[in-house]
Amino acid sequence: MSLSRKIAAVATVAILLALYLGNLSTMGLILPDEPRYADIGRAMAQTGDWITPRLWGKPWFEKPALLYWMIGAGFKFGLGPELAPRLPVALLALAFLGFFWFRLRRLFDSTVAVWSTAILATSVGWLAYSHVAITDIPMAVLFSAALLLALDRGNTRFTAIAALLGLATLAKSLPPLVLFLPVIALDYRRLRQWLRPAPILAFLAVSLPWHILCTLQNGGEFLRVLFVEHQLGRFSSGALQHIQPWWYYLPVLLLLLYPWFPLLLLIPRDRADPRIRTLLAVTLFGFVFLSAAVNKLPSYLLPLLPAICILTGIGVARAARPNRLIAVSVALLALLPPAASLIPAALSTGLRSIPMNWMAFPLWLAAGILAGTLLTFAAKKHSLLAASVLAALSFLWFQTRVFPEIDRVASARGLWDSGHPDCAPKLRRTLIYGLNYYARRELPPCDILYKE
Repeated sequence: MSLSRKIAAVATVAILLALYLGNLSTMGLILPDEPRYADIGRAMAQTGDWITPRLWGKPWFEKPALLYWMIGAGFKFGLGPELAPRLPVALLALAFLGFFWFRLRRLFDSTVAVWSTAILATSVGWLAYSHVAITDIPMAVLFSAALLLALDRGNTRFTAIAALLGLATLAKSLPPLVLFLPVIALDYRRLRQWLRPAPILAFLAVSLPWHILCTLQNGGEFLRVLFVEHQLGRFSSGALQHIQPWWYYLPVLLLLLYPWFPLLLLIPRDRADPRIRTLLAVTLFGFVFLSAAVNKLPSYLLPLLPAICILTGIGVARAARPNRLIAVSVALLALLPPAASLIPAALSTGLRSIPMNWMAFPLWLAAGILAGTLLTFAAKKHSLLAASVLAALSFLWFQTRVFPEIDRVASARGLWDSGHPDCAPKLRRTLIYGLNYYARRELPPCDILYKE
């Protein structure tokens, strides 16, 4: 390896480490799920009961245990209240990028590997959810690792794929198995190999023991809540309060792929290559399946993101003139400064309640178009690499600028540190969950406490 390549490799690793690990504790726990999952993992580490998930002392069966074990390990290593839940997820997402590049280099070539990895690593969806301790990144990593192994028809590691799917099931139960169905359907000629004893036993050996032990400890209620209420129910029932229209994931996909969604126009349409055919089938089937579900959240699309980034990377590598679309992606980065003032308020009060200064967006976008044009003209064949470095640095600026403000307006950490309240005032449920997490117990509502 030449000196210039060594310097580029070291610089890339340094940027990724700063981007994925540098701001994990800058803001307190946010979102409704993150403080709850973190508390369950902390309880496992403290009590030594690694079987039954408990939220503030009560059994809680909405998700399998893999994320809780990861968080519990973080607490066992003595990490703080933010790093213990978040660092294992961030490390897993970061390690997957290395595996992603390595597998794509073997499956395709170095160009496709570099382009696809650069797009995934600097897409807002993969980056943002790598900073919060929820189940979607672990499931997406394990599902996508299984998919990458399955793309190699010449040396398919059926047993390893089955074990990865078993781990993905421990991350988020049935969805990864459903999303993997197109892989097996397109490989129907080798169905007997998929159903050999070794892969089946590997899947069961990984996924079944915890389910059996948790059932023995908690009875049928565990199975009812996990599978009926929170697996089938998420697909068909509105009781979980995440109801969205069928078209919901169309704009969400563009947001998760920001700033690279213009490159979707380059996705190859030829189906002669079985690898491309499989990636397209997984993406389209997964998108339709998730869109058909009653309950929808942006993070549910994460398992499809690596496959989409591979298709996009192939498209960029094959395109005769991709620089125009790359320039558009660079131009979109100019929307980060105006978004920096909107996102903390959106997490705090909701996007609809924020006054928008629409005049600022065209001005920033015009500046971005100029920057994108100059960058792609100067970088020429290396325009995507230059654009991905610019995207990484832009997101690093965004984290440094925005995370402290999110901590101030959308996290309960400051509220707890300011006075260690002994009751929970009337707040949004996200802040109540966060306050309970930092208090290490479920706080009684203040209005009930004071009436008594």
